Amino acid sequence: MARVTARTHDNDIEKAAGVLRAGGLVALPTETVYGLGANAEDPAAVARIFQVKGRPPSHPLIVHIGGAEQLDDWVQDVPATARLLAEHFWPGPLTLVLRRGPRVPLEATGGLETVAVRVPDHPVALALLSAFGGGVTAPSANRFGSVSPTTADHVRAELGDAVDFVLDGGPCEVGVESTIVDATGDVPTILRPGGVTREDLEAVLGFPLAVPATSRVRVPGQHPSHYAPRARVVLVEPEKVVAEAEQAQELGHRVGVFLPPSLTGVPVRAHAVVTVPGAMSAYAHGLYGFLRELDRQGCDLIVASLPVEEGLGLAIANRLRRAAGPRPTV
Repeated sequence: MARVTARTHDNDIEKAAGVLRAGGLVALPTETVYGLGANAEDPAAVARIFQVKGRPPSHPLIVHIGGAEQLDDWVQDVPATARLLAEHFWPGPLTLVLRRGPRVPLEATGGLETVAVRVPDHPVALALLSAFGGGVTAPSANRFGSVSPTTADHVRAELGDAVDFVLDGGPCEVGVESTIVDATGDVPTILRPGGVTREDLEAVLGFPLAVPATSRVRVPGQHPSHYAPRARVVLVEPEKVVAEAEQAQELGHRVGVFLPPSLTGVPVRAHAVVTVPGAMSAYAHGLYGFLRELDRQGCDLIVASLPVEEGLGLAIANRLRRAAGPRPTV
C-alpha cells in the first residue's frame, strides 16, 4: 500500500476511507490530538496500531463513531447518565466507557468487556467517519508514552511511513486528550481528566464526580509515564521554578523552563524558557507543542510547576504528572 500524505479535500477523505477498508492506518485530526486510526472491526488492523506505536496490547483503544445515534451499535446496557452526557457533550472531547457490544473485537479493548467510545468534534474526522461508514479505533498518533501530536507534521516526524495516509486538518483546537468517564454504572467516575472539565460534567449531572488516582477499569493514559518528552520533567512549586532551573543549569544541564504566569517577565538563566499562558484553554492548546519545542532545542531537563487543578488545569496537571513519571520499559 502506497504511503501518502495529504492536505484535506473531499478526495482525500475518500482515499482515507479506502485505506481503512483495506486494513491500513490513517492519521486523522480531532479537536484534541491527532489519532492513529484503523477499522475498529478489523482485528489485524487494530493489532497493527499496537505494533506501530509500540503500545502494550493490554492498553485499550478508543473507538470513534460518527454520532450519538450510533452508540447502541457499539455498546450495550447504556445507563441514563451516559445518554445524558452524550447528548450534552457529543461531538466533543468526552469518552464514555461502557459495556462492549459484539461489533467491538477484544483486540481493541485490551481484552476487557468494556470499551471506550467517543464522537470527535472535528469536521475532517466526522467526514472520514461518514465516508467510511464504521467505527475507527484511534489512539494518539505517536510512539507509546511520548508527547501526543497536535499537528500533521508531528505525526509525520514521529511515525513517518508507518502510517499509510495522513489527513491534515490543521492544529488541534483543544490540545489535550478527551476526558474519559466510566459510565458503566449509575454514578459516573472520571478516569482521565481532559477536554471536558469536571465542573462542566457536574453541572449537567447535578452531583459531584470523583477523580480517583487509580481505577479498576484500564483506559488510555493511565501508564505511570505518558505524554513524556525526551527531556526529563521535574515538577516543583511555582515559587521554586526559577531557583530549581538555575541550579540545574549551573550543574551542566540544558534546562528548559515552564515559567508560570505569576513569574511572567522574571529573568531566568536557562537554555530555553516558555512563558505559560494564564488562560488554561491556551495552556492546554499549547502544552504538547511547548514540550516538543523544548525537546527540539536540545533541553535534557524541563522544570515546571502544576497549575491550579480547576477547569482545564486539572487535565494539564494530569499530563504534567505523567510526563514527569517513570519512563516505560516496553
